[in-house]
Amino acid sequence: MARTLKRPIATGKIDDRKAIIMAAVLSISSMILLYFFINPLTALLTFFGLVGYAFVYTMYLKRATPQNIVIGGLSGAIPPLLGWTAVDGYAGTIHPHALLLVLIIFVWTPPHFWALAIFRRDEYAKANIPMLPVTHGIEFTKTSIILYTILLIFAGLLPYLTHMSGLVYVISSSILGLIFLAYAVKLKLSDERKIAMDTFKYSINYLLLMFIALLVDHYFRY
Repeated sequence: MARTLKRPIATGKIDDRKAIIMAAVLSISSMILLYFFINPLTALLTFFGLVGYAFVYTMYLKRATPQNIVIGGLSGAIPPLLGWTAVDGYAGTIHPHALLLVLIIFVWTPPHFWALAIFRRDEYAKANIPMLPVTHGIEFTKTSIILYTILLIFAGLLPYLTHMSGLVYVISSSILGLIFLAYAVKLKLSDERKIAMDTFKYSINYLLLMFIALLVDHYFRY
């Protein structure tokens, strides 16, 4: 695929054996550091995330089902949970508010990645990877992006509804969500592939700004 063509393993600059050894060393050393210098809960959750992404998603789901992004997205959604437990996980428990952050990224992942998959649809088809635009068509994928974006808007309200955040966050979340939805609708109504990439790029900014809004809101409230 064009987007991965120049990566070190694809170009042969790093062979598979060395890459596997490096990945194993980094994975094992990170677990040890997290267990002894942070807390066991964070180490355990990181291990589950690693297994879910590297083995379940990358080695199986990616080529097994068009729902690969939806199911595998859970592994990619746990970093905020890891950050939370790194600070607050010494008692071995997970705060429900941390799970809301996971939920937001989990719901965000499909519209984010499907927009890119539309833009790269021919490459995924050539590589025989069953992304949604390949198996169900571009129009179906566009509709799915709209539906997930609507769901994302509601998920983005949960921190406010559960008193995790205040007005600064909920106003920001609503505006950012509506802009995301506008991109999704524009994508649905247009045949220009460029709009798919525009939607993908905005989705990255959306997530960044959402978490900035959470942080700013926290300091406004306290």
